[in-house]
Amino acid sequence: MRNVVYGINMSIDAICDHTNFRPDDEIMEHFIRLLQGADLLVYGRKTYELMVPYWPDIAKSQAETKLENEFANTFTAIDKVVFSKTLQSVEGNARIVRGNLGDEIRKLKQQPGKNISVGGVSLPSQLMALGLIDEYHFVIHPGIVGDGRKLLEGISLPEKLKLKLVDCKVFKSGVLWLHYLKD
Repeated sequence: MRNVVYGINMSIDAICDHTNFRPDDEIMEHFIRLLQGADLLVYGRKTYELMVPYWPDIAKSQAETKLENEFANTFTAIDKVVFSKTLQSVEGNARIVRGNLGDEIRKLKQQPGKNISVGGVSLPSQLMALGLIDEYHFVIHPGIVGDGRKLLEGISLPEKLKLKLVDCKVFKSGVLWLHYLKD
């Protein structure tokens, strides 16, 4: 069975607005390795629109740093599923799913392959509430933002999530990476 892996950048106060963080080389390498362990990316509309066409354009132009280009190439090569009721079309190796989130993810987990990587805030929060995330990668940046989308904002968990810390690292920049498995 495939694992559903959630990776997110956030501030100390759990704000997940990507505009607050500029990843350095260590963090880019970390997220490249995380992506290389997956063969399917699952997003909601908002996260998909943040990532596409931005990363595919970088993959085409190769105009950024070596690591940003590598991330773009890795991202672009992976198949994508976008859960949306409003999005009319997607690019490249992506497809739109309008069905039940829980049912669709359960089906995807049963298929052969590498990890299923999920990103964003809203969709992963819903998956947490359904107990469908197997692995968590929290990348906590040293700062308090104060305003923006928070992890689990507006989501009520049916029960407490029990997680087991399996690894952690403090990057030179002071960013803390916490790797948890569902207990």
